[in-house]
Amino acid sequence: MTSDFQVLLPRRQGPGLCSTALVSYLIALQNELVYCVDKHLGEETSFKVSPADLTDLHVIQYDLERDLLPLILSNCQYSMKQGKETLHEYDLAKIQQQILSRFLQGRPIITLNGIPTLVNRHDRIHEIILKDMRGKIGQVPLPSQALSTLVGELKSYNEVCEALSTVEVALGFLAVTGGEPHMQLGSYLEEVLQMGDQTAPHILTALGRYYLKHCLALWQLLTSLKSENMLWLKRVRHLLKFLEEHRLLTGFFNKSSADSILLEMHEFLILVLKGPRYSLLKCTLVAYMERKNLDIPPDVEEFFPEEINLSQYIEAWKFAVALKRERSQR
Repeated sequence: MTSDFQVLLPRRQGPGLCSTALVSYLIALQNELVYCVDKHLGEETSFKVSPADLTDLHVIQYDLERDLLPLILSNCQYSMKQGKETLHEYDLAKIQQQILSRFLQGRPIITLNGIPTLVNRHDRIHEIILKDMRGKIGQVPLPSQALSTLVGELKSYNEVCEALSTVEVALGFLAVTGGEPHMQLGSYLEEVLQMGDQTAPHILTALGRYYLKHCLALWQLLTSLKSENMLWLKRVRHLLKFLEEHRLLTGFFNKSSADSILLEMHEFLILVLKGPRYSLLKCTLVAYMERKNLDIPPDVEEFFPEEINLSQYIEAWKFAVALKRERSQR
């Protein structure tokens, strides 16, 4: 097998679409058999079940050697005449009836809606879950000094990824159960989630000084750091094509609120932006922040360029990351 392992994991897109298509085909095949049985018996099956609720008792299944062959052989009679080969006589009506009763009757129609598919944990941390998290535990931004301290402690791409994975696990639980805002994140990870042995000590130390009220800010920072690291590891430097837009963005990203807006831009990019749009980037980003009940920095209102469209969002973010990196290296 040279195919990617993802082919086996049912998804709504990419290689896993093959597995989803196979499940759809098997559902259609069972339904066709159920309809044939109904037609043969003059009945109509009203029992329906969704793919997510299926059990072994719902599906048509059999093993050739364990189930079918013994059934057929038990309804076969042998006769032998001198000088001739053995004759096999099968009771086809009885075989048909037993197959119907054992494997086909009572099976439900399986609906095609709601086929379970694999979803990455990253894909599940979407706007709705983040909103639930804010409803469970009041969230506050990280202090500027804390931002730079954490960035300095996570020195490699792998460390950023491990820290992000740890925070995402905590978010997944907190969005459901809630928690005490002033509880230290390190204590929550070690005492409540029992993750002390599964997490590198320096990652626990780095995250341990923050509180549950900082979880969303940590997630926002770490996802942005991960993307920035990927950008530079791949040596991707796609900048905006128009010099005028270079100049406009450079002017804004030299302002004091640039780093916080860059985090908001990245969050919007991974959670909301689905593809090129032709509305204005500034209006869309401001509206997104207002939906989160965030205060819009005066720098954004006054200096963020009006001329850039959403179709240039990704390139604008990459350009801003390049400016940030160059500024930090001076």
